[in-house]
Amino acid sequence: MTQEQDHAPIPAEGWTEPKPTALLVLADGTVLEGVGLGAVGEGVGEVCFNTAITGYEEILTDPSYSGQIITFTFPHIGNVGTNEEDIETVSMAGASGVRGVVLRTAVTEPSNYRATRHLDQWLKARGIAGISGLDTRALTALIRETGMPNAVIAHHPDGVFDVEALKAKAREWPGLEGMDLVPGVTSAQRFNWDETPWQWPEGYGQEGSGKLHVVAIDYGVKRNILRLLARAGCKVTVVPATTAAADILALQPDGVFLSNGPGDPAATGEYAVPVIRELIASDIPTFGICLGHQMIGLAVGGRTVKMHQGHHGANHPVKDLTTGKVEITSMNHGFAVDRESLPANARETHVSLFDGSNAGIALADRPVFSVQYHPEASPGPQDSHYLFDRFVDLMAKKKAAA
Repeated sequence: MTQEQDHAPIPAEGWTEPKPTALLVLADGTVLEGVGLGAVGEGVGEVCFNTAITGYEEILTDPSYSGQIITFTFPHIGNVGTNEEDIETVSMAGASGVRGVVLRTAVTEPSNYRATRHLDQWLKARGIAGISGLDTRALTALIRETGMPNAVIAHHPDGVFDVEALKAKAREWPGLEGMDLVPGVTSAQRFNWDETPWQWPEGYGQEGSGKLHVVAIDYGVKRNILRLLARAGCKVTVVPATTAAADILALQPDGVFLSNGPGDPAATGEYAVPVIRELIASDIPTFGICLGHQMIGLAVGGRTVKMHQGHHGANHPVKDLTTGKVEITSMNHGFAVDRESLPANARETHVSLFDGSNAGIALADRPVFSVQYHPEASPGPQDSHYLFDRFVDLMAKKKAAA
């Protein structure tokens, strides 16, 4: 090797390295520089990583990610663009509460027949700041080693940042423990739902003859959960998270669904758990997903714990202990039910094969069950849809016996 080859090229005279237009500033003072995209401004939250290689629009509109900055481990995010159909927030204009997005590579022009907007434009419209050009593998390794850090994501196109102020903001943010984020994502009033899942080439369908009435308590519910309930033949009524048990029972439902949602389940449980206890005591069939699962765990006397790195991705293997089958699931949670805290009548039905954490329970003396993962998200692609059939069967048997 010659001396010239042994050295990096010398920049041309007058050349200066371009300024970063976005920063990710961690609570420990670490500053990561990159190129900004999406909304201009700042967002503070907890940084997590998601290992899914598809479904970024659904992930970014999942209310369960409220208060979090999402790092995608897959490098090519945005390549199929965005559209107006694949969002998961119930309100088309509603925000999921995501505080920011971290990407490895710059977003390419969309290449998909369903695309209506570039991801950059879509992020701007939803007020989500982004940063690209980061070593997301290194950031993921850091999270695996030290846990999910609090951080500020800042996008300033002029490249001017008050770094010390950003460090202070990240350091002073209290974190998700003890934080009830459900009020920011729940629906404001009761409404009915009849839309069914998307089918090519027709698009979304409609269920007009639901024979079983389900009341869904909205802690940040995803659209596709409601679609699968409708497809299963249910008439669905969605109610806000603070709805009283008496008001729910007054609707004479055949079953109650407890939705997913963000934040610390113990904080939400301050007002949700008493309601759920009344519903369980009424012996009404009840099905919970994600935060709804954690709410049931708390309602029967268990406790929830903050996880080290959480589970966020579409490749999580879960074993159904009632059948012995393994399903590939989608997960998004930073808290988990502590199985050791559960009472004897709460039987563990599902377990994560990644770390052995609890992924489902059922009550031995009541028609109540729940899972920690998202059976509607279809990573398997339909490994977990049977859970909606289980819920329908519970309701049908209860109704037939009445």
